[in-house]
Amino acid sequence: MVGTGPDWAGGRTALAATTADAVTGAAIRLTGVSRVWGATRALDDISLHVPPASFTVLLGPSGCGKTTCLRIVAGLETATGGRIEIGDRDVTALPPAARGVAMVFQSYALFPHLSVAENITFGLKARRVPRPERTKRLARAAEVLGIEALLNRRPAQLSGGQQQRVALGRAIVAEAPVCLMDEPLSNLDAQLRADMRREILGLQRRLGITMLYVTHDQTEAMGMADQIVLLRDGRIEQDAPPATMYAEPATTFAASFIGTPPMNLFPLVRRAEGMVLAGTDGPVLAAAIADAAVGGIRPEHLRLAPHGIEASVAHAEYLGADTILGCRTGSATLLARLPGHVVLAPGTPVHLATDAAVQVFDAATGRRCLTRPHRMQQETFA
Repeated sequence: MVGTGPDWAGGRTALAATTADAVTGAAIRLTGVSRVWGATRALDDISLHVPPASFTVLLGPSGCGKTTCLRIVAGLETATGGRIEIGDRDVTALPPAARGVAMVFQSYALFPHLSVAENITFGLKARRVPRPERTKRLARAAEVLGIEALLNRRPAQLSGGQQQRVALGRAIVAEAPVCLMDEPLSNLDAQLRADMRREILGLQRRLGITMLYVTHDQTEAMGMADQIVLLRDGRIEQDAPPATMYAEPATTFAASFIGTPPMNLFPLVRRAEGMVLAGTDGPVLAAAIADAAVGGIRPEHLRLAPHGIEASVAHAEYLGADTILGCRTGSATLLARLPGHVVLAPGTPVHLATDAAVQVFDAATGRRCLTRPHRMQQETFA
């Protein structure tokens, strides 16, 4: 595979710095942006700010509005309402060519009859950029991406990873302050996706461009983003850095969408001393705040202990570095991520304990309750 490894990671710093001098990332701001088709609201009053030179990911399941949002920023879709700003310009009514953005599509959109070099410089030629400047930008992008040996090939002669680099090259030569990416890695196998994630992030850091990236893969989002914008049904569910979204999910949807495996969510009911997992007599997992609520614990925060939540093993999944243990208790099944190889037969009684505070969500709205953190009593898991 071309363009990976140590050479990519650090060997092109001087050249990349030259490119970065020509590109300064611009902020993106959406204010009250909506997109309506008949009775369908693809986007519903979206407001967000993408800082200059940052890597922001639009994340969410299929149909949540993330690609529509990206296309509205690009000018490929028209907003029904609201305002779009790039840098210090209102671009709401401007055509795509006047917005100062480059875009990488899921399909790569390469012309099969053109060479790699012609594909990369196609947009420059269409904008009547002089030939010497096109040649200079092509050489710079090809060296940054490690595709100098591929410039005379056609797309059909390239691997998936090489085609992805050509699509990136077309974005780089535009020297636009903003680059938009619509699920660019979805056509690649798992190992190549991991390699390309590192390369795209390294490229963005070196060039200093603003990246707005669409994906449904929370692993991509967590590993690449400075900021994650989680969308659901055309609305922003949460807008936060990856660490914040993981540690403090704003809703049960965010808690269940982020994390592999996702956060354990389970019903809580009130007892005299506090909230306990429904169907059990304890231990107390949260302060008494309502008759019913939803509790949340990350699987890696659970461990086996002499005392704690009584459960029985339902299944065990060994993953090499750790084991995912599914345990039935009360009205829920809890997943515990335990280090190493844990061998327990189905039906084995266990106790689960945690040192972390249990998250509490409103049972009706699913929104996180701002309560004082509550931890199991020390004697529970001594």
